[in-house]
Amino acid sequence: MNSSRSEYALDDVDWRILDELQKDGRLSFNELGRRIHLSSPAVAERVRRLEQVGVISGYRAVVDPVRAGYGITAFVQLRCKLGSCLLRTSRAADYPEVTEVHKLSGAHCTMIQIRAASLAHLEGVIEQLGRHGELHTHVVLSTQYQDATVSRPETIERPVTPSAGWSGPE
Repeated sequence: MNSSRSEYALDDVDWRILDELQKDGRLSFNELGRRIHLSSPAVAERVRRLEQVGVISGYRAVVDPVRAGYGITAFVQLRCKLGSCLLRTSRAADYPEVTEVHKLSGAHCTMIQIRAASLAHLEGVIEQLGRHGELHTHVVLSTQYQDATVSRPETIERPVTPSAGWSGPE
């Protein structure tokens, strides 16, 4: 089997392992094996392979940001000024409040997620980010759904509604 990151294909057993580890990353190989009906050494080998090819990229505690003192979440769309790109002119350590940075297509080049302790804290972060370009800030009022687990991809047919009035000449 080729262990290249781009060529590794997950099978049913791999997905069962990933499902269980995403529920509880502290499972022992014995317990994980019991849950998916595989021997402990076989589970250990599969987990090592999933780590080696980069499917499993780490293990961490899930922390509730509100209970940890970061009760405000905001998303900031950024259109960088020429020569002042956030990703080229700063580092993650410059903005510890930033929890995600996504490069975008469209009118804005970047989407940033920020966690702040107060509105004044958020305002200060936004002022600092403003050095990089035009910002559009969206403060989260509540999070209705959030799920960080990765599930097995399914092929689901989703119908597309045709656009009315945008057909060619008749």
